[in-house]
Amino acid sequence: MSDQGRLVAGRYRLVERVGRGGMGTVWRAEDEVLGRQVAVKKLHVPDRSSPDAIRTLHERTRREARSAARISHPHVIVVHDVVDDEGLPCIVMEYVPSVTLDHAVKERGALPVDEVARIGLALTAALRAAHAIGVLHRDVKPANVLLGEDGRIVLTDFGIARESGTETLTRTGELVGSIAFLAPERLRGLEAGPASDLWSLGVTLYGAVEGRQPFERDTAIETAYAIVADPHRPPGDAGELAPVIEGLLVKEPEERLDLVEAEHLLRRPAPTGTAVLDASVRPDRAVLRGRRGRGTARGRRGVPRWKAVALAAFCLAGAASLWFLLPLGDADDSRGRSPHAASPAPLPKGYRLEKEYGGLAVPVPVGWTRSQLDGGEVAYVDPSGRVGLRVDVAEFAGPEVLEHWRTTEEAQTRRDNPGYERVRMTSTEVRGRQGGYWEFTFDGREREFRAVEVALTDRDGTWYVVYLSAPDEEWSRYRPVFDTAVEGLRLPA
Repeated sequence: MSDQGRLVAGRYRLVERVGRGGMGTVWRAEDEVLGRQVAVKKLHVPDRSSPDAIRTLHERTRREARSAARISHPHVIVVHDVVDDEGLPCIVMEYVPSVTLDHAVKERGALPVDEVARIGLALTAALRAAHAIGVLHRDVKPANVLLGEDGRIVLTDFGIARESGTETLTRTGELVGSIAFLAPERLRGLEAGPASDLWSLGVTLYGAVEGRQPFERDTAIETAYAIVADPHRPPGDAGELAPVIEGLLVKEPEERLDLVEAEHLLRRPAPTGTAVLDASVRPDRAVLRGRRGRGTARGRRGVPRWKAVALAAFCLAGAASLWFLLPLGDADDSRGRSPHAASPAPLPKGYRLEKEYGGLAVPVPVGWTRSQLDGGEVAYVDPSGRVGLRVDVAEFAGPEVLEHWRTTEEAQTRRDNPGYERVRMTSTEVRGRQGGYWEFTFDGREREFRAVEVALTDRDGTWYVVYLSAPDEEWSRYRPVFDTAVEGLRLPA
């Protein structure tokens, strides 16, 4: 019999069912005490559930309400009450006339980039408010994003949220959340952290702007394997959002964009044309001087395919038997060129190969002028004189790229570059060479500039450096020059 018209807890009259998911049904209801519309979420209980399962459901409901109620933010759903209805818990929330992001994409297809950027900013703000008080959402996905009729964007359904310091309600080997949006570390059996929510945000934004999911496969196990071990399909329609999406979809959580970086890029996204340097590190914007020194880099290592499939199946099945899993080849099978490839990219049309000191050779656009700089660095300048590609070989500079960059950033880089603002600094790998990626903006005499640099280290501590700077408004035109240089870099054997 339909619940429509029923009175819950002697106060909330169920008017219309507005949503249904795996964990509950949401109704629009009338609060007959205060005369306002509310949303009532009625939890589902599987048939023949044990008393322990019922208690767990009650505890999860209590935690959802408490977690959401602790967060006071316009982009987070407001929880009014938790009530009992025929022995089952119900959450009473504010009612937001809306459709879910999931519904919007299914109805309209891929959404415009500027609309998705606005959604991303709202979600990062909501997550920042949650993380600031120790609450992880753990199920960020389009179905939990409400697009209000008044333009408000709301993150809802903290049903599997967890607060720092509280015990888990899941059994060992059990995963909660939607497989397609789970971060790789969670599929590897590691504890969720703030970075896990950011991965889910990246998948959500990717799906919104592309109209499809980055790791979508035919089965849950294949999807889980792809998340753990496969590179994702680069977004083709993300435009200015590509850098932030790529930065959020870094498989190693410690190298993933954090909330501050993500918000920065969403507020001021890099133009289209930003390309990938690494299968696991997809950064975004710019940098100049202050490089020689030390700083370790850390790559993501390849996962044998059979191990990844076994791990994914173990997590999905919750310690189920894995006797049926057989080796399926290596996860590093070639799926298109990346900087991890053993050989450099072929020289593209319109470029010439310039050989420099130390056995380094780099693709350079035809028509760019070579000049020797102090200290052995070489610059190639475009005909306008405003864009420069620089390469350098620094012998015995040490292995610690990031450490050196971070120690010189304030003392040297900010001093030498007025208006300096870091956008991304992280480890990277190019064809087996570890190193660092640094990108920032700075003020030129007449305009704002962007710059980006990769420094790779050899076993003896030698650095191989590629750097590009260009006016900010022309970044989309010139950034591909840097990508071509890095992808086509010829390194000493």
